[in-house]
Amino acid sequence: MTQDPAKPHAALEKWTWILIYVGLFLLILGIATGRANEAVGWSVAVPGAALAAVGIVLIYVRSKLKP
Repeated sequence: MTQDPAKPHAALEKWTWILIYVGLFLLILGIATGRANEAVGWSVAVPGAALAAVGIVLIYVRSKLKP
């Protein structure tokens, strides 16, 4: 798999948004599930929040990389 020379950080950008969207989805799913079963809700919501946080950190990392 070759990368486009115009976008050397394309993979980083792709993973950033994947982590944010999947993390937020799991967070919302955990909150909704927590109404029926609190333990399962927390076990889904906490990793989701962690994934979203990693995605946000990757936005900062990407902003510091040279083009």
